[in-house]
Amino acid sequence: MALKTVGEQGRIMRLLGHHLWQTSLRWLHGGPLFRLQPFAGTPSRLLIAPQDLRTADQTNAMDIYGGRFLFSGQVVEARGRSPFELKGEDDGWQRELHSFGWLRDLRAAESKVARQNARALVDDWIKHCGRWHDIGWEQPVVARRVLSWLAQSPLVLEEGDAEFYRRFLRSLGRQVRFLRRTINEAPDGVPRLQAALAVAAASVSMAGQGRFVRQSMRRLEYELQRQILPDGGHVSRNPRAILDILTDLLPIRQAFVTQGLETPAGMMQAIDRMMPMVRFFRHADGAFAHFNGMGSTPTDLVATILAYDDARGAPPGNAPHAGYQRLSGGETVVLMDTGVPPPVHLSEAAHAGCLSLELSSGRHRIVVNCGVSSRASDGWRQVARSTAAHSTAGIEDSSSCRFLADKPFGRWLGAPVVAGPTSVPVERIEDAMGTRVTASHNGYAARFHVLHERDIRLASDGSVLDGLDLFTSSGALSEQDHFTLRFHLHPLVKPELLRGGSGAELVCPDGETWEFDASGGELALEESVYLSDVYGHRRTQQLVIYGRISQASQIAWQFRRTVLARPQRRFRTDEDGLYPPLDD
Repeated sequence: MALKTVGEQGRIMRLLGHHLWQTSLRWLHGGPLFRLQPFAGTPSRLLIAPQDLRTADQTNAMDIYGGRFLFSGQVVEARGRSPFELKGEDDGWQRELHSFGWLRDLRAAESKVARQNARALVDDWIKHCGRWHDIGWEQPVVARRVLSWLAQSPLVLEEGDAEFYRRFLRSLGRQVRFLRRTINEAPDGVPRLQAALAVAAASVSMAGQGRFVRQSMRRLEYELQRQILPDGGHVSRNPRAILDILTDLLPIRQAFVTQGLETPAGMMQAIDRMMPMVRFFRHADGAFAHFNGMGSTPTDLVATILAYDDARGAPPGNAPHAGYQRLSGGETVVLMDTGVPPPVHLSEAAHAGCLSLELSSGRHRIVVNCGVSSRASDGWRQVARSTAAHSTAGIEDSSSCRFLADKPFGRWLGAPVVAGPTSVPVERIEDAMGTRVTASHNGYAARFHVLHERDIRLASDGSVLDGLDLFTSSGALSEQDHFTLRFHLHPLVKPELLRGGSGAELVCPDGETWEFDASGGELALEESVYLSDVYGHRRTQQLVIYGRISQASQIAWQFRRTVLARPQRRFRTDEDGLYPPLDD
């Protein structure tokens, strides 16, 4: 991507300077100097093991016992060696290995062999990587490992001898000191907050940490106040961030209660703000909307988190700080992205999906964004972040945001958003007829002198969603004025064009049927790909409207439910092979 504006160049230079500063501090605090430090201040014992809310898979325990390690979509055979001695494996695989989240799978096996295997693998790590490992001592990896070791300490320590117990505590204490020392150099956002969570969990779980408890809680409250927005969203605008934070934060709150300690007010306030947002992003089938890096939904984890919600109220409709709107009527839900991109240093996973929407009816998701797979290649991740992968409008096959290219800085800085919408005014009206949301963005103003506005209204009974997309010239309109309006369909929805291509029928697995109509452009039914399926990428289809702004500056469209259920009419589902998986 060529840098075309002084503003973009300035943002990248500031980001590069910040990256170099953090790299130098990490080298000083976590590199050779740290490796030479003595093992001082080892905790005498563990007082409590915070609960692990994540779901375990006990079938994975047998693979690990057999030396087969399936992480990050890759299987590695240890062949009698310690996995921590292996060289040249995929970085993602190594991060998952060194994070030790798989200990929960061994614990779920509830066998003596699993306990012995867990203890042996932890001892192997202490032996081979306890001093240093380039990936194993990455700050986010250390934070995840500390949380895993604390939560699974009953598994690891049961039946272990006194010498192993001392080695375990000595290594754990060293890792916690590393986190305390390097927390300011951790990548901003969820990684830094998880480091604060790990330090807080260790302070309340290990003996002899009294002088650190107050310090660690102050830092945790500071990060929560800084990163959790007033409406409960996260500054990265990624819905998954809320789940990741709550999954680690709720056990720490419970640990305070168990220890008879006063729960910090800042922690309670952050939890109270985030809980409604868990409900906000959910469709009726339990899946989260696919915005800004959200992939497949861990529904079992969401259910566990919601069990801690004492209020159990209805989700809010408006999240102005996070930049989202929720419209509901009857059993129909519409979620819409109405926010600007997050700050550049938090935008590594942000998408160019401004004004995109998702539509669900009951347990059927109908219109979706493509989402993202955590196991996808870099190429697929780039596709997933583009405007074309979202149910919104694009100009000249370009995205409303500009991402940092691979060269010359992408190797160090990744692919953050360096330009995008800077203004997204929103108006929301609720009355007896339904809910109306009007929003616009200027993401295409600098390049094409076009403002995109989307006006949607959901009927109070949820049977009709009316929409209007308008393209307004903010300057001299160029010849590059082609627009594309996309509505990506969920793989379980079967579409068919009607009336010579002026409309479409959308049939759900149980026969519930919706019709789509549009005026002002050329409607087509094209292939698409659903990236957030737990089984891999899935083929699906999309409704696409083509046009030119100079010929039609607005497109009116409507989704209308015509049949609630038609059991006698059925068709093959995903599992029957209607939409076979795609290769990555």
